[in-house]
Amino acid sequence: MKTSEKTIIGRREFVDFPGLNLTGIEAKIDTGAYTSSIHCDNIRIETGPDGKMVRFSLPDPGHPSHDKQDKVLPLVKQKIVRSSSGDEENRAIIRTTIRIGGHTFPTDLSLSNRSGMEYPVLLGRKAIRKRFIVDVSQVHVTENRGT
Repeated sequence: MKTSEKTIIGRREFVDFPGLNLTGIEAKIDTGAYTSSIHCDNIRIETGPDGKMVRFSLPDPGHPSHDKQDKVLPLVKQKIVRSSSGDEENRAIIRTTIRIGGHTFPTDLSLSNRSGMEYPVLLGRKAIRKRFIVDVSQVHVTENRGT
């Protein structure tokens, strides 16, 4: 559904991250958060010949061939992120591609252990601005289920 060239999405949507080989991941849309984040483990910043890189693993039991595989991407930056409970954490930020609601675009993600959270991905304002309108009364509005 489109409104003034913006696609309507619900408060939760399925998203794909083609650059990470992840499809059909449920994300919570959070207009109160600026930065988006993804659940991962074993986050390590390494310095190599191409500069600073981030090595991490993405727990993905739904895709056994990808579960716990190490990913290595350039470190975009490190940023202090404050949680909704007020705790601050210095997080590594990566840039990858996201697909949601017929849109594919680059986005920044902070890497965080979200094991205590209900959803592995949180999409903040920076990722959704100028592209989407959030209808909080709906969930899974888009047809993005691993396509």
